[in-house]
Amino acid sequence: MSGPKVGSGSGRNDPVLELNDLLKDFAGKRAVDHLSFSVGKGEILGLLGPNGAGKTTTMRLIMDVIAPDSGTIRIFGESLSERIKDRIGYLPEERGLFRKMKVMDTLLFLGALKGMKPADIRIRGGELLARFGLESTAGRKVEELSKGMAQKLQFIATILHSPKLLILDEPFSGLDPLNIELVKDIVLAKKRENVSIIFSTHLMEYAEMIVDTVVMIHQGKKVLDGGLSDIKALHGKKCLRISYIGDAHFVPSLPGVSGVRDYGREMEIELADIRCCDDVLRELTGRLSLRAFQLAEPSLQNIFLANVSEAAGSGAGR
Repeated sequence: MSGPKVGSGSGRNDPVLELNDLLKDFAGKRAVDHLSFSVGKGEILGLLGPNGAGKTTTMRLIMDVIAPDSGTIRIFGESLSERIKDRIGYLPEERGLFRKMKVMDTLLFLGALKGMKPADIRIRGGELLARFGLESTAGRKVEELSKGMAQKLQFIATILHSPKLLILDEPFSGLDPLNIELVKDIVLAKKRENVSIIFSTHLMEYAEMIVDTVVMIHQGKKVLDGGLSDIKALHGKKCLRISYIGDAHFVPSLPGVSGVRDYGREMEIELADIRCCDDVLRELTGRLSLRAFQLAEPSLQNIFLANVSEAAGSGAGR
């Protein structure tokens, strides 16, 4: 199962990253199963899937941390080389910094590996440290930083050399809401600079705000691939969003309701058919105090859950 492709994102005619039919097994277990997709210039691609889906393995394959059993990877139209790596910023899932090294020394070391001059590293590094509120830590050792501060330092090191391709594995992990917003803003600023970005995340609300295209994978297989707007159009406006007060336990059993995501005071109701909307609303207004309701496209979270559930069900049936 390769998964449906429901449209193309921006820049697909000018791919910066191309994966073609990647296959990777570990001790007889298939981690990546004939996976193909591309990332265009100035495009943000969200690589989504549950834990164990193969997201991190895919990113490690791209960076040649591990080699594929078969398939090809092209970056800037070429096979990966040390020269090409200098144009890439890679944030791995498992963060790795030298704990005994001072913060600025860390940036000087990592920047030098990317061909930067010390003076440029100090200027650029100082600017980024200030932007993340870490200017006072430049002379401190990494081991003295909190987990969140170390995470911010790792992100700074990833973008320090102004790469043209960013590969970010769970970039929001370990960050508080304020710094999640900061990372999001920087990612969007990089897009405006025509940087290509691929990232994985479990925070669907942030993925929905910034991605151009989505690749969803489950058990190493692609289950959905396409532009975010195309994917939402495919699923149609069959989602009723309500804000309510009352006991809503009855909603899943209403005629015309095919699925429910209940958050306590807000709910997303998936309708079996758009023509059921009026009947469902009549039932709701008769039994709940509705503060707001809206017929809308399904959220990326619901699309994600529906596609992963469908993939899991079809896999169990084989």
